[in-house]
Amino acid sequence: MDWRDEGALLAVRPHGETAAIVEIFTAEHGRHAGVVRGGTSRKMTPILQPGTQLSVEWRARLEEHLGAFRVEPVKSRASATMGERRALYGLGAACALLSFALPEREPHPGLYGATQHLLDAMGHDPRWPELYLLWERALLEELGFALDLGTCAVTGSEEDLAYVSPKSGRAVSRAGAGIWADRLLPLPGLLRGEPATGLDDVLAGLRTTGFFLENWLAPALGDHPLPGARARFVALLEREEQG
Repeated sequence: MDWRDEGALLAVRPHGETAAIVEIFTAEHGRHAGVVRGGTSRKMTPILQPGTQLSVEWRARLEEHLGAFRVEPVKSRASATMGERRALYGLGAACALLSFALPEREPHPGLYGATQHLLDAMGHDPRWPELYLLWERALLEELGFALDLGTCAVTGSEEDLAYVSPKSGRAVSRAGAGIWADRLLPLPGLLRGEPATGLDDVLAGLRTTGFFLENWLAPALGDHPLPGARARFVALLEREEQG
């Protein structure tokens, strides 16, 4: 069995004395793991960094085997993220969530394209935190936990939508929320495709997507806690907003 593909490196862990097991989010084969011989060598260590775009060849005797990768670098994203702490943390959060949430060997072409767009924007486009929030919403949708933010769950109105129900994932207007507003999650316009007003919009949206990642997605995957990398990224943005 063998195939060729391209993708972004998500995670690396040592295997034996000199090899490494890597996880790559590929265009046609989804999240796929394999062994890289010599993966911990001085030559390979700078290449095998989270976010690096790789051309890969996977081979195994049987399809169900772990198999081995031959990898060639296509694009390094290290220089863009190493120069900006925010981008470094965001890259770590995105890669960790993909490794955590995606089923193995299942293609997700739409999410793959969104991920490529996000990773390429980090460190280059100052609006990339907005893209990250929309990417988290896309991740939820891709895995079967879409938020319905088009109309109010109570009144059916499309106007003045300000909240999200933590029970249904549906939008709620200010009028529909009434005295229950403090029990609902925030719905910044950014989550509905409107321009962001600032970092506070991003943080409000991350509070909402974070709730559904933690309370809908994680339990469906065995109730494992979300990767700590996401919490560290959000905490960094909160410190920036405060200071």
